[in-house]
Amino acid sequence: MDKSLFKKSVETIDNIISQYPKTQRAWNLLSSDPFISSLWDMSDYIAVTKMGYNAHGDIHAKIVAANALKMLDLLLKVGVQPDINTILKETTESGNPIANGDEDDAHLIVLLSSLLHDIGNQVNRSDHNLHSTILVIPILDKILATIYPDERKRGVIRGFILHSIYTHMENIPSYTLEASLVKVADGTDMTKGRGRTPFEMGNVNIHCVSAMSIGEVEIAKGKEKPIGITINMTNSAGVFQVEEILYKKLVAGVASKYVEIAAQTVPEKASIDERIVYKITVEENKFVHTR
Repeated sequence: MDKSLFKKSVETIDNIISQYPKTQRAWNLLSSDPFISSLWDMSDYIAVTKMGYNAHGDIHAKIVAANALKMLDLLLKVGVQPDINTILKETTESGNPIANGDEDDAHLIVLLSSLLHDIGNQVNRSDHNLHSTILVIPILDKILATIYPDERKRGVIRGFILHSIYTHMENIPSYTLEASLVKVADGTDMTKGRGRTPFEMGNVNIHCVSAMSIGEVEIAKGKEKPIGITINMTNSAGVFQVEEILYKKLVAGVASKYVEIAAQTVPEKASIDERIVYKITVEENKFVHTR
């Protein structure tokens, strides 16, 4: 499943950014950099191997990037502009005007924010969004210097990315559309045990049961809004993932008016849920699942 998701995500990223040269350059630099690869691996090592939580490595980063870029394109198709494209008219009078960016800039912001938002897990799961923000600064300075010769523009792009990374958790408001898309996309990586609610692997509670109940997440044009996120569940316990993570991430940003969410059990007419928990016993003050 993970290999399939990884392959599909990379193909989606390649397809979407093919018409954006600045974003393409950033993607080429990141995806071929062994140092960046080590950051994803170390984040996964600490979060998964040492702390027993769900995946936070390169597969997660690329799933988030692909889904965030999908949503950005769906908005652009109906004329919704990201903040980087409208920033000039919103610049405060007391400061120097900030020039608008373009769609290429928006894609680059979303791509880099998505790919690097979780690298702070290598420090600790706690406050990992803050650790990510600190660790990413020298990386961004190196990459952006090769794409944006103008220092002021470079600083603006970096600011957008830092805001997106720091605010990707559901308890912190995101004030730009770019950051909100990254936040929501983070919550969409929830298929079969990849849920964004941290859960201890091997333990049995509502976190892990709901995480195992998500069959597929689909992002496409919505019925009433530009973006529709459909979550197919094999068990109704998956609603916990939707309510506790995806929904909270959606309403903690500015993208909620553009996104509709539907969670459904598949097949819809099934009379019973797919069984996940067979028997639960309490051993050493912990719920243990046995067959």
